Amino acid sequence: VSQSRIASWYGYESGPHYRRRPRTANGEYFTPYGLTAAHKTLPFGTRVLVTNIDNNESVIVTINDRGPFVKNRIIDLTKSAALKIHFKGTQKVRLQII
Repeated sequence: VSQSRIASWYGYESGPHYRRRPRTANGEYFTPYGLTAAHKTLPFGTRVLVTNIDNNESVIVTINDRGPFVKNRIIDLTKSAALKIHFKGTQKVRLQII
């Protein structure tokens, strides 16, 4: 089963919130350099293959947070995961649970 919709990325590389090392919804410390992601309903620990529809590049991420909280978005990737499939803002992607 796969789903295709818009993905975005999120990070806390700078600013006052990063100094406190924010935690994800499952309690882990957030790191923009990890291959993790936020999804509204998938269980924590679920591994997902995320494929950029435009260039067919893929990355495997682990769900450790909740979100995105923007209408019509399916997943929020860390900055590192988004860069691996070459997008910087939002991008149409396909998700496949591994």
